[in-house]
Amino acid sequence: MTPRSLLRETAKRFRDAGIPDPETDSALLLSFLTGLEPLRLRLDTDTELPPGILRNYDALVGRRLVREPLQYIIGEAHFFGHVFSVDENVLIPRPETEELCSWCLDVLPAAGADVLDLCCGSGCIGITLAAERSSLRVTLADCSRKALDIAAENARQMDVRVSLHCGDLTEGLPSSSFDCIISNPPYIPSAECACLQPEVMAEPVLALDGGPDGLSFYRRIASESSRILRKRGLLLLELGYGEAEAVSGLLQSAGFTGISVRKDVRGIPRMLLAEFSRTEVLCSKN
Repeated sequence: MTPRSLLRETAKRFRDAGIPDPETDSALLLSFLTGLEPLRLRLDTDTELPPGILRNYDALVGRRLVREPLQYIIGEAHFFGHVFSVDENVLIPRPETEELCSWCLDVLPAAGADVLDLCCGSGCIGITLAAERSSLRVTLADCSRKALDIAAENARQMDVRVSLHCGDLTEGLPSSSFDCIISNPPYIPSAECACLQPEVMAEPVLALDGGPDGLSFYRRIASESSRILRKRGLLLLELGYGEAEAVSGLLQSAGFTGISVRKDVRGIPRMLLAEFSRTEVLCSKN
């Protein structure tokens, strides 16, 4: 069977199964196995694929048909022009998070800063910042040791230096040690986690479930970040749908000012920037 015939057949199977972007996924799976560009494979009506490739491809297709995310199958995801290793222990990087990184790079001083990527998962945010600006001193923090192992491998592959911290949010991090905290925390209300797209439900619930109202982690971040941020330190957060007003209120009550919300490319309020400006140091209850 030729690549073009195989891809047409597979795309139909994916389409019948309700899989989004069936043509793209079928081509990316074959590209992963062969090392050839997807467009070249789509146009190839002459090459006969060897039996081994066909068997391996059929196995990958079977995994995709049961809605295992494509990124987990091939073990990588693209983010901010870089390739990150991912598996079932980390959230798959999203395009909207790239916008959060861009905003962070715009507001951080060129001379350098101490930055904390909180709830780092694959490390895509913090590692991207470190790769784009070598003057930044980046710490990746997560409560999952398995996630931190993935983040450490990504940092090694991209040849950037970062520090790693395993703990429950800010637990164990030194006081007044960061100029900036950036985070894409879990923000989906618990009841909605069972109603998500099948691919999203395959991602770690630890990285998705934001508590009964989706705001549990924002409450803790608002309370705890004041201990580890320096005065006039910045906090950048990715937001869940419809959560901008509530999160802004939490931060304002915790002593943050200059709160600004930005919309993503789809027009959804998705990112928040705030500055910690109280003169006294607030102690975390934890």
